[in-house]
Amino acid sequence: MMDPRRSAQDVARCDHCKENIAKTYYDICHVSLCNPCIGDHISDGYHKHVIVPFKERKSTLKFPICKIHSKETCKLQCKSCNLFLCVICSASHEHKESDFIVLEDTCKTKKGGIKKDAEEIEKVLAPTYEEIRNELISQIANLHVNGDYEKITTVISDQGEKWHREVDRVINKMKNEIIEIKEKHRAILEKHLNEIKQIESLIVGNLSTLKELEESNDVSEIVDYRPRIKEFRKLPAKVHVPLPSFSPKPINGEQFYEMLGFLKPFVSTTDENGYKIKSPEVSPRKLLDIPEIINTFNTGYKLRSISFYNEEEIWTSAQTGDITCFSADGKCMKTITTKSEKILSDIAVTRDGDLLYCDFSVKTLNKIKDGKIEKLIKLLGWTPTNLCVTFTDDFLVSLYNDDNTQSKVVRYSGSTEKQSIQFDDEGKPLYSGNNKIKYIAENRNHDICVADWEACAVVVVNQDGKFRWRYTGHPSGAKKNYFIPRGITTNGQSQILTADHCNHCVHILDQDGQFLQYIEDVKGPYGVCVDNQDNLYVAEWNGNVKVFRYLK
Repeated sequence: MMDPRRSAQDVARCDHCKENIAKTYYDICHVSLCNPCIGDHISDGYHKHVIVPFKERKSTLKFPICKIHSKETCKLQCKSCNLFLCVICSASHEHKESDFIVLEDTCKTKKGGIKKDAEEIEKVLAPTYEEIRNELISQIANLHVNGDYEKITTVISDQGEKWHREVDRVINKMKNEIIEIKEKHRAILEKHLNEIKQIESLIVGNLSTLKELEESNDVSEIVDYRPRIKEFRKLPAKVHVPLPSFSPKPINGEQFYEMLGFLKPFVSTTDENGYKIKSPEVSPRKLLDIPEIINTFNTGYKLRSISFYNEEEIWTSAQTGDITCFSADGKCMKTITTKSEKILSDIAVTRDGDLLYCDFSVKTLNKIKDGKIEKLIKLLGWTPTNLCVTFTDDFLVSLYNDDNTQSKVVRYSGSTEKQSIQFDDEGKPLYSGNNKIKYIAENRNHDICVADWEACAVVVVNQDGKFRWRYTGHPSGAKKNYFIPRGITTNGQSQILTADHCNHCVHILDQDGQFLQYIEDVKGPYGVCVDNQDNLYVAEWNGNVKVFRYLK
């Protein structure tokens, strides 16, 4: 029988005796012990040790020791100076007027972000870069296999056979040009391949760090974590190198080189949108036969929009100039008054927890970070009405023009316009031309979904702005009122959920626009969003927020 201590699949052993199987773990000491060795280890003072079952190791947070009060641990952080503080320090004169952050709460939030970043790298970004690498390797291999360059050389040779000694000199010259172009082509692709490999190496290293941080209970390490997910999420520009071509001409000895033919200049171009991030693979979940309400609370406002960041940050906007944050139990956490103090058209939350909002009274798009309002864009000739944050951290905004005759969707990266979507392939408007709000959401397959309530339709285009489908309500006509969609959101199943304000329900559609189910038990639904478990949050006009579980 194989000695388990020499086996690659050995169980965790006691760190003290090195023989017995570890049964418990000391979360502060980071020591695994068998039962007989526990007494020896804790003999220096039982109060110093936190004992947990071995499977729950590293579940206890390890707070830093206070630099001033060595017997105290720091469980608070000062918002003003960012210093870690113990309870004694927090009561000192220096910090008497300060606000504090509970480090345990920060760690919980950071851990969630770390896990989310690790999952995105592992399931989305790493496979995307692997696909890019394989594509480049294939392109380089095809330079030899397909023989495209060799075919051009043969055409040139056939033309050259019609010429004699003087022609041979020109033929050799052009062949050399082909070889040089081919080598430049290879060099560009190989350079790009090396860049991709370097990024992949950084991703692997970052993923390893994230995995360690997921297992870590060291507060300093966790709080010091600075995500690089934005850096990796921005894919490199895709290199395009078109093949040269040869155009033979009738023989003219006086204009030898020109009449023999010419090669197109060697041009290497890049396409910022050439690569696409792979959609994450998700396990299919079936719909519940009857959706159930799992939570409800009243905000005291006539609600317009709702956006979920975490259970302590559920942001809402209403018929006021305020943006109000609630916790999942309905407690008002904070209220932010906008600069214009006018009614907002929409709000959204970024992956980093920053708040975005459209202020259509002054035609601006704004960001709120750490309580400070920053104007990102001041629009001319167009008014923003609704927005959403994409999975690549761009944001999509629906707009109408000053004479209320045109509507469009624009993609922004920061304050830079990257894409404008307004017409279909036949030049017809995709959206109704008026000043009515066009609610917007991006699906997991990167489709752009717009609830156009004036047109009584949900209009969906793909990532490139090409029309896919239009939904105008359930064909059975089961509801007595017209389908007038308001808020719209998507879930991890790439399903689309849109609020039917006048029929007091929410429609669930699949990614191809097929009706799946109604969610009822709502009254005058306006804004909708989903949480991390795909539970649906519905903001009702009467001020209620209802949370539904509709997936098994």
